[in-house]
Amino acid sequence: MANQDAAFGFRQVGGLGSRPTSEGTSKYVIASTQAGAIYAGDVVTAGDGTTKYEGGGTIAYGYIGSSETDAVRNVGIFNGVFYDDPTTAKPTFKNYWPGGVTVTNPAAGATAFVYDNPDDLFEVQTAGTLTQSIASRGIDMAYTAGSTINGRSKEEILGSAVANGQFCVVRISGDPANSDTGNANSNWIVKFNEHMYYNYSAT
Repeated sequence: MANQDAAFGFRQVGGLGSRPTSEGTSKYVIASTQAGAIYAGDVVTAGDGTTKYEGGGTIAYGYIGSSETDAVRNVGIFNGVFYDDPTTAKPTFKNYWPGGVTVTNPAAGATAFVYDNPDDLFEVQTAGTLTQSIASRGIDMAYTAGSTINGRSKEEILGSAVANGQFCVVRISGDPANSDTGNANSNWIVKFNEHMYYNYSAT
C-alpha cells in the first residue's frame, strides 16, 4: 500500500540506548540578519557561514547549499522561537521564525529552542524510496520550505545513501501508514552523523 506523502521535518522521538530522554531543548539566538524562515522540524546550524560558533552563538537554517557551508556545524532541530514582535510590541512565541523580522530588542535577538543532543533520534520521511539495506548508512536531507499555516517543516531525507551524510539511518519508523519500503515516502528513524557537539573539530 502506498505511503502517505506528508513531510513533517524531523520529529524528536527519543535517544540512543536506554537512557531517559527529557525531550528538552536548549536556547540559541537567531541572528538579526537571518532573512530566511525557519520552521519547527528544520535542521539548524551554528553561525551564518562566515561567523564561527562561539558559546550562545547565532543559528541559521541549515540545508545544504544555504549560507552555511560547513555542514558538520549542525546544531540540531528547531522547535519554535520567542521574540518581541515589532508590530505588536508583545512577547510572541511561534512554531516558526518568519525571517526578515527586526526584533524590538535587537541586543536580545530572538530566542530559538533547539533539540541539540547529538544522541537524539528523529523520525523523518524520505523523498524517495528506501529499503531496509539503508540502515546504518549515511544520508542527507532534502530541503523544502515549511508551512506558514502551522509552522511545520517539510524537510525530508533523500532517497539514496551518501558517504559522510548529515544523518545515520537507524531503522524504519514502524508507522503503519508509512512503513512500505517498496514505495516512496516511508518514514525512518535517524540520528545526526555530522553534529557540532559530536563530529566537529572547532577552528
